[in-house]
Amino acid sequence: MNKNDGMNYAPQGKPNRVVEEGEFSFAAIGLDHGHIYAMCNGLLEAGGELVTVYDPDPEKVKAFIEKFPNTKAADSEEEVLSDPSIKLIAGASIPSMRCDLGLKVLDHGKHYFVDKPAFTTKEQLEAAKKKTEETGLRWGIYYSERLHVEGAVFAGQLIEEGAIGRVVQVIGTGPHRASPSARPEWFFDRNYVGGILCDIGSHQIEQFLYYTGAKDAKVLHSKVANYNFKDHPKFEDFGDATLVADNGATFYFRVDWLTPDGLGTWGDGRVTILGTDGYIEVRKYIDIAHKDSGDHVYLVNHEGEKHYECQGEIGYPFFGEFILDCLNGTENAMTQEHAFKAAELCIVAQNMAIQVETTDSITSK
Repeated sequence: MNKNDGMNYAPQGKPNRVVEEGEFSFAAIGLDHGHIYAMCNGLLEAGGELVTVYDPDPEKVKAFIEKFPNTKAADSEEEVLSDPSIKLIAGASIPSMRCDLGLKVLDHGKHYFVDKPAFTTKEQLEAAKKKTEETGLRWGIYYSERLHVEGAVFAGQLIEEGAIGRVVQVIGTGPHRASPSARPEWFFDRNYVGGILCDIGSHQIEQFLYYTGAKDAKVLHSKVANYNFKDHPKFEDFGDATLVADNGATFYFRVDWLTPDGLGTWGDGRVTILGTDGYIEVRKYIDIAHKDSGDHVYLVNHEGEKHYECQGEIGYPFFGEFILDCLNGTENAMTQEHAFKAAELCIVAQNMAIQVETTDSITSK
């Protein structure tokens, strides 16, 4: 796991099998984003069996099989889709192409687990909603900055226990390192990625809905900018938004591609959760200038101040719960409504965003 490389950041947790060997076979199609490794790690640790992989790029397939040597390379996408033993397809293709693959996956009677953003347009989202209603199959979305962060998982447990009372506000920051020389051309084109609020903003909106228990929210304001990548005019390296939930909770978040090289990880992601009886701060990937480990949770309530180091202590329950949901027709890991609502709101935020006009000059007094 390379802490400096956000694109290929793949957390590994303690195995926690929820199924017997051979009970849940899955495959991977689409290796354009390195999150596919983390997605497969999580499913494997929960007892899934990764049997097949397909991507049109043989070099990507070769690297994937080196990481997962028990996996067989398929000759075509159709070979994977038509295999009756495979119950789920995990995919991390170019974002604008993820919906089309998902529609085919469900048409072949399989569940789909896709990297965020699952959709780049409202039309794609509506097609996915219709397909899940028709088939009854799951369209899971990998919102990794909550699902694959032990500190974020623990914060949810504290809220559920009533440690800070009713949640009334969330503030999220999701800075990322761009590493432009390592990125493919599509990464810099909003037509492929959907824009910064649609892409990495999706993590933020999902955690807001989850921590507040909201079913819906309204985007009050959003904006995007390109401050530092003028050679890529279709790229956005900054975005922020303000939302209010249907239960009255409010949210502000900021995402960017401006992480400096001096930081010991790919991004200093944080979330602060304010409740009526206290507050929680999660320092997800690093505690700067103090500890290079992540998963630090700070809790302040009427009982005092507490600091929890969660790395290696909490695990990643989503993956096992998601496998069981696929097998049993339940919705314990994440409801389909929640997954789609987070995706919808980030598209809304992106579409209504004000484009900030920027200059190269820095003014000081």
